[in-house]
Amino acid sequence: MQSFNLKIPFCILIAALILTACQQSENNLPEETSKITADLVIQNARIWTADPSTPWASTLAVKGEKIIAIGGSQDVAHLIDETTQVIESPPGMVVPGFIDTHTHYLFSGMGLSSVQLRDAKTPQEFTDRIAAFAKTQQPGEWIIAGDWDHENWGGELPTRDWIDTVTPDNPVLVNRLDGHMVLANSLALTAAGIDKFTAEVEGGEIVRDADNRPTGILKDNAMNLAYQVMPKPSDAQLAAAFDAANRYVLSHGVTSVHDMGDWQSFYLYRQMQQKPSPRPRMYSVVPLKDWQKLAEEVAKHGAGDHWLKIGGLKGFMDGSLGSHTAVFFEPYTDTPDDKGFFINSLADMQDWVKQADAQGLQVMVHAIGDHANKAILDIFADTIKANGERDRRFRIEHAQHIHPADFERFAPLNVIASMQPYHAIDDGRWAEKVIGGERIKTTYAFKTLLDANAVIAFGSDWSVAPAIPLMGIYAAVTRQTLDNKNPEGWVAAEKITVEQALTAYTRNAAYASKEEDIKGSLSVGKLADIVILDKDLTQIEASQIAKVNVVKTIVGGKTVYEQSKATK
Repeated sequence: MQSFNLKIPFCILIAALILTACQQSENNLPEETSKITADLVIQNARIWTADPSTPWASTLAVKGEKIIAIGGSQDVAHLIDETTQVIESPPGMVVPGFIDTHTHYLFSGMGLSSVQLRDAKTPQEFTDRIAAFAKTQQPGEWIIAGDWDHENWGGELPTRDWIDTVTPDNPVLVNRLDGHMVLANSLALTAAGIDKFTAEVEGGEIVRDADNRPTGILKDNAMNLAYQVMPKPSDAQLAAAFDAANRYVLSHGVTSVHDMGDWQSFYLYRQMQQKPSPRPRMYSVVPLKDWQKLAEEVAKHGAGDHWLKIGGLKGFMDGSLGSHTAVFFEPYTDTPDDKGFFINSLADMQDWVKQADAQGLQVMVHAIGDHANKAILDIFADTIKANGERDRRFRIEHAQHIHPADFERFAPLNVIASMQPYHAIDDGRWAEKVIGGERIKTTYAFKTLLDANAVIAFGSDWSVAPAIPLMGIYAAVTRQTLDNKNPEGWVAAEKITVEQALTAYTRNAAYASKEEDIKGSLSVGKLADIVILDKDLTQIEASQIAKVNVVKTIVGGKTVYEQSKATK
């Protein structure tokens, strides 16, 4: 053992001790200077996390884009300093950002600045609104969108004769709110080459009068005859529609969107990635028949990131209930010779689904009628058998009218029911006269699906319905139709709880895009996509949910909408 050399001068010994102490202090310095502080803290709040393990909290902290702590005030106090933005005791309720799993985003954005026909109550009001809007347009400009609903005036379909005299200089192609039929005026029909001699279109219909003259109503695939001659929007128009859509959805607490779009939409979203403007996260879905092109895109460039994701494909089995193009086993009650029709052949659908699935892509298929739903469940089952088991997460978009025998098939096949609850309180005004009292019992069957252990994800189908999750939650919980004729709920047995509806708009919606590991709940490590509401949905009368407001929308830790600023 060595001993101290007592001949070393005392001053040198002291200096050595000081140096050692300084070195130890320096070794500790990084720990002190790298202390994590939160950029944002929300405290003394009622926070619904969507995390089943800890569904409620009072405080959360955000650093950068992610949540770094959640729990009580003691869990985040050490993360706060003078640079931290603190939101103290916000009103109402804090929830994960809403995810809208079904929109038609750019078309809806353009529709915000087009003629508004959704609430036109009479044929005359319908005509007058188009006439007034036409006066604001330049000659030759097409009038599109509209979202009209003929059920508002008793069910009579509009014709081109209603609008020809008030639109002499503008082609018109305005769609019913479900997007499965349009009204074209004579200018638009002429541009499309549609007349009494035009052959019928498979998977669509040209509605004609007694003289075989087209009335102007085109259904499903027949709409393409007119859409293909309509001028494509310019890049500037698309960018403006994108910005308008962003402002709209963010103001309603939507922080992620699944867009049932096309390649033009995807290319715009990719371009807009470089634009530093507030926007939601996007899952850009393209047509199912383009599975090979999408597979090549993913192989070459990847499946995107947490701002723009690709890898999803959407196809169509049938049309819509309101257009009588949904496919049922039994005829429509009001048209006994009509069971609807398939938009694509079953052979094509089976081939596209199997090929896309084999490439590892996510397949989503629109199905409304009970026959259409069974047919796509059969195709999904056959595909699983052919391609083997994996975590594929097939989706049925709408899953609207399900045969009683098919509810138990969703969970074993892991098929997600991607549904839009607002449709229930809209269609519920008139659906019984179309399909009768028995079939409506399994229409928008939220509770039956949940009881069968199916995963339900909610969305809007915007612009078919407003992209307002609070209205969707209200619809799922109350099922009170828009005409106020069902105060106890239309098919009340299918009502669900507030927390079940919230889950469908958050955690389940993230699962529906295979993103539950990064969003959908307020958990440590997940993206800080957050909404503050002015009321607690779990502590108010269900009938009041539709009146609740979004106070603040936060995406990636940054405020992108604030009610007080937006309403000044």
